[in-house]
Amino acid sequence: MFARVAALLSALSLFACTAVGVRDTEEPKFTVTGHIGLVEIRQYGARVAAETVVEGEELAARNTGFRRLFDYIAGANHAAAKIAMTAPVTQEPAGELAGAKIAMTTPVAQAQDEAGRWRIRFFMPAGSTMAALPSPDDKLVQLVSVPPESMAVLRFAGTPAPGAVAAKTGELVAALEGSAWRPAGAPVAWFFDPPWTLPQLRRNEVAIPVSPN
Repeated sequence: MFARVAALLSALSLFACTAVGVRDTEEPKFTVTGHIGLVEIRQYGARVAAETVVEGEELAARNTGFRRLFDYIAGANHAAAKIAMTAPVTQEPAGELAGAKIAMTTPVAQAQDEAGRWRIRFFMPAGSTMAALPSPDDKLVQLVSVPPESMAVLRFAGTPAPGAVAAKTGELVAALEGSAWRPAGAPVAWFFDPPWTLPQLRRNEVAIPVSPN
């Protein structure tokens, strides 16, 4: 009985903290190398991620991808091992658009690829390696190496509905115009909080790989 009460209190405490935007999940390390107004230029090192590709509407694909990846870190892997949850959850176009360069005049850059697919990712904890991580049970989930990259990042609060993500991506693209940086890939959206977090306290970011002009 005591163990059940303790578990319930722990769950309630976690819910209360995340509801008001208190985060204790690990995030990939980065260095801020510059600013363009509210936009940060960040340098990320090499990372390992679990990813899945989902077809469908943006929000539904995000939810489906989250469930697949959460199952993996919760033990749906060949070692039945639990892996620590990290932030953010990432969403970007899969397929050809993922490697495409984005025009500076694109008004809405958040979009599916031509086949209507999205790539959803969880980054693995720091120090994880492809060799040491357990293989996913689900064939739709795979482990990938993410190389070092420079990212232009714009942070925003609120509920990350598709329209909000698209609008903020447009702001990010506009901010890069005439700057010392140019887009070098497709945009990605990053989500740091569970759905029950108060909208005004949620942390969301849109990001674009960049290269110096």
